[in-house]
Parts: sequence; C-alpha cells; structure tokens
Amino acid sequence: MDKRIFNQVLKNKYALVFAAGFATAVVGKVLLESDAVKEVTSKGMDAVMSAKNDIEETFQPRNEYSEDTVIDINAETKRKINITEDE
Repeated sequence: MDKRIFNQVLKNKYALVFAAGFATAVVGKVLLESDAVKEVTSKGMDAVMSAKNDIEETFQPRNEYSEDTVIDINAETKRKINITEDE
C-alpha cells in the first residue's frame, strides 16, 4: 500500500508542488498581516531609525570640520596662485 501511495505522489508531484506553493503563499500572507509581525517590524524600524540618527549626530561635527578644512585649503591654494601671478 505504501508503494501505491508513493507512486501516486510521484505521478502528481507537479500538482503537489503547486499546492505546496499556494499553501505557503496563503500562510505567509496571514503571518505578514498579523499584529505580532507588525509590532516586531515597527519596533525594528524604530531601532534602525534611532541608530541612523545617532550615527548622523556622531559624524556631523566631523563632516563640518572636513568641509571647513577643504574650504581653508582651497583658499590657501588660491592665495598662493594669486601671489605667484602678481610677481
């Protein structure tokens, strides 16, 4: 009897794969729409946004210092070029 069932399954394996895929999609949809998943994902998003803000606050002074340094270097370079042109 087990061999007959196994042979029937092998004959209809594509139908079973389709049914399994459909069942997975239905279960996935139900899980993704559940309140528990929504709560976990929103908490995760909050954590990511908080980390992003912390990182931006950490690197903002460095960015401002780098911009000031680039402006100073460009001004110094322009001043040297103007001095050599005047001579």
